[in-house]
Amino acid sequence: MDSIQIIGYIGALIVGVVLGLIGGGGSILTVPLLVYLLGYNPILATAYSLFVVGITSLVGTYDKYKKGLVDFEIGLAFSFPSFLAVYLSRRYLVPAIPDVIMSFGNFELTKDIVIMVFFALIMLFAAISMIKKKKDLKPSEKKQAYYKTFIQGITIGTITGLIGAGGGFLYVPALVLWANIPMKKAVGTSLIIITINSLIGFLGDVQNLDIAWDFLLTFTAISVLGILLGGMFSKYVSGGKLKKSFGYFVLIMAAYIIYRELLELSVI
Repeated sequence: MDSIQIIGYIGALIVGVVLGLIGGGGSILTVPLLVYLLGYNPILATAYSLFVVGITSLVGTYDKYKKGLVDFEIGLAFSFPSFLAVYLSRRYLVPAIPDVIMSFGNFELTKDIVIMVFFALIMLFAAISMIKKKKDLKPSEKKQAYYKTFIQGITIGTITGLIGAGGGFLYVPALVLWANIPMKKAVGTSLIIITINSLIGFLGDVQNLDIAWDFLLTFTAISVLGILLGGMFSKYVSGGKLKKSFGYFVLIMAAYIIYRELLELSVI
């Protein structure tokens, strides 16, 4: 095992600890870690991220379930359109994107660059949502028609499939505002959606990619250990302040990714 791989596993532990401390957000570190530190291409990195996110969210779901904070009926109803979109995105949409999307002279816009820039834009959105002081979300007075939930699930699932992240920062407000459930239960319920979406999305990748199972299972196990440690430490740390600080870190990371990818454009 070389030093870079050891650092990667340390990064996996940090990802898990962050998830355990603030209940989300750590998964968006997985793709940059795999791409820029360990040298994986974005397609494989987003696939690995889906597996890591799915397994770690499964652990989180069990913890929330023990506390009575998971609504399986709503979670499974919302999961159906979402996991369809995630699976189809990973199985057909991502492979269908051409390796070179556009070229003009020395300018070449590649599939890898587009995916990483899109990922960075979603990171920016997530960072702002963590930093901004939000008013408490309140459930609407009545539940919306299921066809609207279906459309929303398809939309969020497609985004999740493209970037290989959990999408908790999208699912939680959706569950509160559209499914009419309380905030704490929305957080727990989002985990079951993320678990199902991520693992089914990963199944779409298994059919297209060669998976290094030894590395992936080790990386995932270390992330799960991190979640357990983060959960133990969470009672001693202010979640609000930590989430805001992490938001600034994600903001810097997003800017770095955009800078790196634009630099790639300039050297082609």
